[in-house]
Parts: sequence; structure tokens; C-alpha cells
Amino acid sequence: MYSHDTFGLGHLRRCRTIAHSLVENFSGLSVLIISGSAIAGAFDFRARVDFVKIPSVIKLRNGEYTSMDQHIDLSETIRMRESIIRNAAETFQPDIFLVDKEPMGLQGEVSETLAYLKSRNTELILGMRDVMDAPHLLAAEWERKGLISKIEAFYDQIWVYGPKNFYDPMIGMDIPQAVRDRMRFVGFLKRQALHADLSTNKQEGDYILVTTGGGGDGVALIRDVLAAYEQDATLTYKTLVVLGPYMPGKERDEFVERGSKLVNLEIINFDSRMEELISSAKAVVSMGGYNTFCEILSFDKPALIVPRTVPREEQLIRTQRAAELGMVDMLLPEEAGDPARMATALKALPGRLPPSERNPDIKMDGLGTISEIVGEHLQARDANKISVISKA
Repeated sequence: MYSHDTFGLGHLRRCRTIAHSLVENFSGLSVLIISGSAIAGAFDFRARVDFVKIPSVIKLRNGEYTSMDQHIDLSETIRMRESIIRNAAETFQPDIFLVDKEPMGLQGEVSETLAYLKSRNTELILGMRDVMDAPHLLAAEWERKGLISKIEAFYDQIWVYGPKNFYDPMIGMDIPQAVRDRMRFVGFLKRQALHADLSTNKQEGDYILVTTGGGGDGVALIRDVLAAYEQDATLTYKTLVVLGPYMPGKERDEFVERGSKLVNLEIINFDSRMEELISSAKAVVSMGGYNTFCEILSFDKPALIVPRTVPREEQLIRTQRAAELGMVDMLLPEEAGDPARMATALKALPGRLPPSERNPDIKMDGLGTISEIVGEHLQARDANKISVISKA
């Protein structure tokens, strides 16, 4: 699996979830995740799941990239990443290569590896979120990079990590039928909480969990939640705020100081076992990222979502669709910036119905579907090997 990981934790956490499910279902299967996440080592990996760390690259707020080590030129970092990815593929010799979200990788860094694996008949799969971006923005990006023809040339399958009745990530785009035919809406990826290995930040009693995922773009949400608690003395529900490992240092210090003055609110930096905290929470306040959204659905928690709206509209589209289906409550960023409005939403949240009662038609069967697809591929591979041996 390839996970470019330039901003946040979503790509690595999605790959890790799929990998853990696969090794549970196939006793002889091993998974190697190639990740650019600077904190990949902070997560636990099950037996037969390992990762190769490639040099980290940071995505800036203007959409440009830079090396984590500012003494190394970005082009040199990309060359190192390309070399490590290709070497890992040649050594591991995978039956399946799953690329998360970026068809050719960051700045085309998996192109050579895709061509090499294609030449040895490796099954090449592109994994896509339920929502990638607004159609006009995604179409412009893909046209600029020439990605549609490259997807058609390289990929055998396209997995969409959501159900077809929720959203089509390629809606409104001019996609060749040959590419459309390779799309499989596998469903949302259900998460598990391993209660035998509890988070050290586990709370007693009911609480609201506030999370911004990686935290790099979560400053506004945390600031809005704190402002609501500071200005409304009747907002007394116990609340745990997780800032995230990429929360900027200046704002982190500000929030910790402000939170220390609020009796019913606790702030922590990061917990690699977020599933544990979400599963035991009464309700969740978050942005509209894919992984947290799946966790909200997996553990069936009432949720208030304040989506990021720039530079991508992915979170906005996902949250609007979920709110339209009655699954979650939503505030736009400008609405959440009103302390009175945020306080009202927070007080109502614990009494809301869970998503399963608000819309029971959305299924969480993505991991099971992926295992079925992988099982079919492995059976076909083994049958082909037997056929070749018998002919010999």
C-alpha cells in the first residue's frame, strides 16, 4: 500500500485500517505500507503489517509542498522517495499494489513503480475517498496532471470507500466508460475499538469528544469551541478536546492555557487510539474528514461537524450530504464562529439520535467487501499457478 501522507493522518489511518482487516481475514497474507507520515511510528501495527517510512514532505496552506528537512531540496526528497518506493516493490514483490488517493503519487513518484509492477502482472488498485473534491476542482486538477488517461492505462480496479447511495467522487466529470467500469463502491470502512488495549486518556462517565484529526487545519474549530464554553456558563457538559499532533505550537499553547481555566473541559495533545475515545464518548464534535466521519458512523455517535471549506471542498460536500440524509448536525465555519450558536449546538448534541436511527440505509461494509475482492484475486492467482504447473 502507498500512502503519500503530506498533511494530516487520514491516508495512513485508512491504509492501516484496511491492512489490519486483511491480515485478520487471510492467515498467509502480509501487508507493507509505504508512508510519508512523520509520526507513522506512533501507531500500533498488527502482526504481518509493517511500514516503510519515506522522507516526509509538508503540504503548505497555499497548496505547495516542501521537504520536512528544509536543508534538502524538494526535488531531491522526491527522488529519494521514488527510489525507496521502487526498491520496496522490487523486494516485496506484491500480488496487489493499492495506491491511496493520488493516482501517480506525490508529484508522480509512483509512476515508475506502477510501470514495473504492471509489467509483472501485479493487480494495481486505486483507492478513493467517498468524496475527493468539488467536481470542477477535481476535473481541473486531473486535467492539469493528465490523470484520467494514466488511470486508464495503469489501474485494474478503482475502489471507492463509500456506498453508491451516499456520493460518487467522479460525479460531473467526463470519465471514459472503461474507467467507470473499473469502479467498485465498496462502502464505508468500519472501525473497531480494541477495548483490551485502552487509551491512557480514557474518561469516566459521559463526555463530548472534540477532535480535529491531525490538527494542522483545526485551529478555528478549537477556538470556536473554547469561545462557546467561555461565554456560556450553562455549558457544563464534560468535554475532552484532542488537539492533534500537527496543531501549530503557538495555538496549542494558547488553547492549553485557556482550557485550564474551564472546569468541565480537558485538553490533550494526541492519542493514537482515537477509536477508543470516540467509542466511549457520548457525542463527537469534529471537522468533516473521512476517517473521523467513518468512526462517528462505526460507533454510532451523535455528531456536530464543522467542515473545512478551503482549499478543498471535500469536507463541505461530505458533511452537507450527511446532514441532508439526517445523519449529523452541521455548522458552517462562519456559523460556528458565533459563540452563542456554537453553545446551543453543543448543548443539544448529547440528546440527538445516533446516525443509525436517523438514517439506517447507510451501510458500513467496506472492509468485508475489500476482503471478498482480495480473496477472489488470490484464488484466481492460485488457480493460474496450478494451471501453469500442470501445463509444464
